[in-house]
Amino acid sequence: MVKYICSKIAKAWGWKYVNNLPADLGSYVALGAPHTSNWDFITAMTIIHNAKDVKSKFLIKSSWTRFPMNFFFDAIGGVGVDRKAISQKGNINSTDLLSQMFHTEQKIALWVAPEGTRSLNTKWKTGFYYIAKKANVPIVLAYADWKTKTLGLGKVIYPTDSLENDMRQIMEFYRPMQGKIQEKFSIDPQYLIEHKTEDKN
Repeated sequence: MVKYICSKIAKAWGWKYVNNLPADLGSYVALGAPHTSNWDFITAMTIIHNAKDVKSKFLIKSSWTRFPMNFFFDAIGGVGVDRKAISQKGNINSTDLLSQMFHTEQKIALWVAPEGTRSLNTKWKTGFYYIAKKANVPIVLAYADWKTKTLGLGKVIYPTDSLENDMRQIMEFYRPMQGKIQEKFSIDPQYLIEHKTEDKN
């Protein structure tokens, strides 16, 4: 119901939904960007609502899964991550645990905000990449571009043996997009093609 209401709100705001995924795509890790405002919850839930062919889960801080908020977030697919508790388990990390979801669930999508915060962050987290690699699933680039009022599911990337090359593709995809608060959105400059060209000079 929450996702349905959000989709109606987005439509009333004039947002257009686009789906560029192949019909036979199975499970995947989905990125969500830009992420600059609490209003992104509306656009994110709209995209998830329209991704009807998969069981959607999304990462949140473990504090949001405590009583009484656990009832709300459990219902819409929230998965709490307590990195401190995971670190105390020794040789198991969060990407190991999260990648296991793909082996126990059929056709799921795990949604991740790689910026990790609504504040400006020029260094994107890459945990999503290792989750996808370990689970042997592709990465889907989901987006909500406030400039064009377009949201949806875009490019599909199959992780290779080069994190750098794959991250370049991701940065080029998100580069032209704008967040609700544009000054809080930045792609990771270390993966820009121009950045690498300058390093060689």
